[in-house]
Amino acid sequence: MPPSALSSATDLARALRARELSCRELLDLYLARIDRLDPPLNAVVTLDLEGARRRADAADAALARGESWGPLHGLPMTIKDTFEVAGMRTTAGAPQYREHVPRTTAVAAQRLLDAGAIVFGKTNVPLLAGDVQSYNQIFGVSNNPWNRERTPGGSSGGAAAALAAGLTAMEFGSDIGGSIRTPSNWCGTYGLKPSWGVIPQRGHIPGPPGTLSEPDLNVVGPMARSADDLDLLLGVTAGPLPEQARGWSLALPPPRRTRLRDYRVAACLDHPGAPVDAEVGAVLRRTIEALRAAGVTVEETALPGLDLPDLARLYQSLLFAVVIAGFPREVYDGLREMADSLPPEDESAMTRMARFGTARHRDWLAANEARQRQRAHMAGFFERFDVLLLPVTPVAAIPHDHSDPLALRTIEVNGAARSYLELFNWIALATMAYLPAAIAPAGRTAANLPVGVQIVAPYLEDRSAIDFARRLAEVGVRFEPPPGV
Repeated sequence: MPPSALSSATDLARALRARELSCRELLDLYLARIDRLDPPLNAVVTLDLEGARRRADAADAALARGESWGPLHGLPMTIKDTFEVAGMRTTAGAPQYREHVPRTTAVAAQRLLDAGAIVFGKTNVPLLAGDVQSYNQIFGVSNNPWNRERTPGGSSGGAAAALAAGLTAMEFGSDIGGSIRTPSNWCGTYGLKPSWGVIPQRGHIPGPPGTLSEPDLNVVGPMARSADDLDLLLGVTAGPLPEQARGWSLALPPPRRTRLRDYRVAACLDHPGAPVDAEVGAVLRRTIEALRAAGVTVEETALPGLDLPDLARLYQSLLFAVVIAGFPREVYDGLREMADSLPPEDESAMTRMARFGTARHRDWLAANEARQRQRAHMAGFFERFDVLLLPVTPVAAIPHDHSDPLALRTIEVNGAARSYLELFNWIALATMAYLPAAIAPAGRTAANLPVGVQIVAPYLEDRSAIDFARRLAEVGVRFEPPPGV
């Protein structure tokens, strides 16, 4: 079967190498689809047509000479509008960066280019990548290709929508609060939140342009239409920063198992303190039963080490310390005053944001010690199991809700209103403990909304998470495009 716009990047790369189609033909196919399909989605917000066509022609000429630029030779891709790409507007959805055209390229983006990719556009994000929905004052609202009344997620929402609709061969996102995992989950695509530190963040906004440090919790990683593509993109982007490469290199281990039925699987699909909507739970339950029918032993267990609400609270104490550090000084000072004035027993969402985001360093050190103890506990857990299966979010894609402040929004779970911040509950463990987590499609709800499964693996064993996502295809779990694309 000839490759199409909805084929995996791995299959498209193979077709380009075999000269079954040209790089320019593939680029023009995606550009035509963007013209036709993107207006109601608003996923792709910036294009570099001239530069992309020039590079595609050069890629074809190189192939004709028998030359290869690397494993991504000639593959057209978009990239989340938080990665600096030299000469291409990079806004992070922020008005202050509306006209920001960087002179340098983010380390991860440069590695994609060095492997032969053609970065032809940027995909939409929320303001400074700070929401579970993708909308901003510059480019407006992105819509989910499965239901345009709902968000594709955030902050890599434009990326996931573009992948699902076949507007790009592959994507690259970032994740501090589920920003790769939630959009992949809500758009029915694949994603990888890598182990913290294995892919450099430098050149990603936020922090401000020119930031050299690697923020806690945040990672950058691949998004795609197949697990093979996650492995392909991880392979070309993982490794130390250039100045570190003089002294050390990275060699991620291979998958723990070579057959699906040999994986030792733990699963936790619900929790009384963080309920999962019945429709989402039913999809995940079908996946577990399909695994068991295929001979996989799945042990359903309480979330290891900490009660889920406690785990989420610890995660929030680390998350808000990172996020609010970048707020304007006057906003930060206001939150500090709020935190100091509230009683200790107040655990409301706004209070947590203020208290954790303005915590003293000694409080952060205590939270970090608790995190390290949880990491040690998870290392022991993964001596008994190879992967842990979790929901991504308690609900499928939510209706658009842009009310402020974010912390006071609600979602509906089993007919009851719950805090918007509960969208972070199930992604907390992997983020806080620096663990890799792959997202694979698991099925759809009765309302035809995608649901993904989160596959958490041991630290630095990203390829076990990817491999398990790949092998889920053996029980019928794979990417399916939305209607009409």
